[in-house]
Amino acid sequence: MYDHHHRATSVLICLLILIAEWLIWSGIYKPLLLGLGAFSCVLSVYLAHRVGFFREVSGLHIVPRLPFYWLSISYEIIKSSFDVARIILNPKLPISPIVIEMEAEPEGPVGQATLGNAITLSPGTVTLDIYEGRLQVHCLTREGAEELLSGDANHLAAALTTS
Repeated sequence: MYDHHHRATSVLICLLILIAEWLIWSGIYKPLLLGLGAFSCVLSVYLAHRVGFFREVSGLHIVPRLPFYWLSISYEIIKSSFDVARIILNPKLPISPIVIEMEAEPEGPVGQATLGNAITLSPGTVTLDIYEGRLQVHCLTREGAEELLSGDANHLAAALTTS
């Protein structure tokens, strides 16, 4: 059971992380900008709360796993970029667009959204819909669809978001 105390702690930690990131990345410390930054951080946490981000225990425990996930996804994005560039530069334009459905390995909404976003970030694929653990994805080529169905992105998202 995820009680009120843990939820409040998660909200506070998230707010502090957002404020620290904003202060570090902004670099401008004028009163108006500090006020706007504080407002944007509070608004972000409020919206995250409204959509249910803090309802589950899936929020902050993933932070230590993020560097490996980012490296893995970056590699996949670069690889996909070269594949799409090769296709576009080919005079015959060998595309074979296809829409596939796949089962999401991550069980919660955060994991499924992470998987959908990772698929959309990779050139040549776009997540069209996520509903009840199933993703509908448009792929530029059948080969890209087969690679996606092989499950690498699915396993990465599940490893990131599983408790």
